[in-house]
Amino acid sequence: MNTQWETVIGLEIHTQLATQSKIFSGASTAYGAEPNTQACAVDLGLPGVLPVLNEDAVRKAVTFGLAIEAEIAPRSVFARKNYFYPDLPKGYQISQMDLPIVGKGHLDIEVDGETKRIGVTRAHLEEDAGKSLHENFHGLSGIDLNRAGTPLLEIVSEPDMRSAQEAVAYMRKLHELVRYLEICDGNMQEGSFRCDANVSVRPVGQAEFGTRVEIKNINSFKFVEKAINHEVERQIDLIESGGKIIQETRLYDANKDETRSMRSKEEANDYRYFPDPDLLPVVVGEDFKAQIYASLPELPDAKKQRFHSEYHLDNEAAGILTSSRALADYFEAVTKQSGCEAKLCANWVNGELAAALNKANLEITESPISPAQLSGLLVRISDNTISGKIAKQVFEALWQNPDSNADAIIDAQGLRQITDTGAIEAVIDAIIAANGKQVEQYRGGNDKVFGFFVGQVMKAMQGKANPAEVNKMLMAKLKG
Repeated sequence: MNTQWETVIGLEIHTQLATQSKIFSGASTAYGAEPNTQACAVDLGLPGVLPVLNEDAVRKAVTFGLAIEAEIAPRSVFARKNYFYPDLPKGYQISQMDLPIVGKGHLDIEVDGETKRIGVTRAHLEEDAGKSLHENFHGLSGIDLNRAGTPLLEIVSEPDMRSAQEAVAYMRKLHELVRYLEICDGNMQEGSFRCDANVSVRPVGQAEFGTRVEIKNINSFKFVEKAINHEVERQIDLIESGGKIIQETRLYDANKDETRSMRSKEEANDYRYFPDPDLLPVVVGEDFKAQIYASLPELPDAKKQRFHSEYHLDNEAAGILTSSRALADYFEAVTKQSGCEAKLCANWVNGELAAALNKANLEITESPISPAQLSGLLVRISDNTISGKIAKQVFEALWQNPDSNADAIIDAQGLRQITDTGAIEAVIDAIIAANGKQVEQYRGGNDKVFGFFVGQVMKAMQGKANPAEVNKMLMAKLKG
């Protein structure tokens, strides 16, 4: 990256609130319905209908505000944002302008081992628009108004990020938080979590910001990073070749890995905001806030710190386990039910289980292996009934047979570890006798041959011999 220029980034993240009905009507917000089957008279803006505010949307917005230690406005107001677009049936969008429900807060991110605080300017409630469809209409556009009126919380950051890497870290942290709070499902493919990035560059050392460009509707962490990096390079190249950045809205084309101009950027006054005459101001009392604050779950940063201190996990393991509330709960259930060392539990949850879930494209909540089943397996590793290698075989069998348990599989397949020293000794003696050349090499100082003997013994005993016992007895025998 060009060291003469500094990048300045702010993100606006549209979070779809996980309410059962829309923000101003009783229509369903369920995803995947046939087009235009979930848009009622209020969503369509038909004459004579009035919006009624969904209390659950307010509750979820306040929940988010308290989680980021933000100011909660005692009185907030809805406004009409006026613009014409085919998928906006009323000709205006109900949003919040001067008096948003959530004020200044913050979110801490970690990049390259360094913690940085990113300011949150505001978070305001608004309704979503419908969706324009351009495929299969042969020169026409289709309009699906199912999304119209879906409740959104638009979270606006301060321009505190200085690289695409920081922007992605912030976006991931926010995604993690809204899912922890269960105010949004975070499904980016379905549009539940979308990002607009405001990007500008300025010479290093300059105090005032450069002209910013907004990149609209980026729906993946990978594309946010690529879009920002491309836009930064475009702006620097343009300025250095004598051009001038104009304030505009651009779209990111993932196929071409480039941004392209969409329209010149509107200012707030272009939207002719004014208070919505059909909606009363929202008043949030202290009792309402206190009730929500008392119901907040343990948040990711606090949980990560607790996993570090209580379970003695390193930062990386604790960070992975607390990246999802469901994953953290699964790990704690395994640790408590098995009574095993937390590090062993973390290794299996982050290792074998995570790999199997990833391969099957499943969430932790869809795991075929329950915490109780994994606990049973880890207990048998801890008490030396089976080796770590055999445990992977048992895990695979559990995955294929979710109604079974570790003990049943171990017994059915005869996988119990052989700890009988007499049986192990007999096999070791036979292998030493059959491999005189390798014995000489080992006794001549070639320590690497030791692994050969371990492998031969384990192979002869079908992996069922206790590895610690094999190593100890082999060492003694080979030294003569």
